[in-house]
Amino acid sequence: MKEALSQANVPFRPVDITSGMLPLKQFLKYRDNCPQFDAMREQGRIGIPCLVINKGKEILFTLPEDLSELRGTEE
Repeated sequence: MKEALSQANVPFRPVDITSGMLPLKQFLKYRDNCPQFDAMREQGRIGIPCLVINKGKEILFTLPEDLSELRGTEE
């Protein structure tokens, strides 16, 4: 995901949820409260990698075919 975004010149901020408690807690807040994760939880999956757009207004688990759609969105 990171490589594809970089190659398409889409700005993003990668977050390593294993780097500390704060990033992990931030991810778990999304995972436990956002309906986009419902299917992931039902399948017993964690839901990573994921792309959180506009502070959780949109969450993607796969990249769209046209990555230019992501330019101009906030992290």
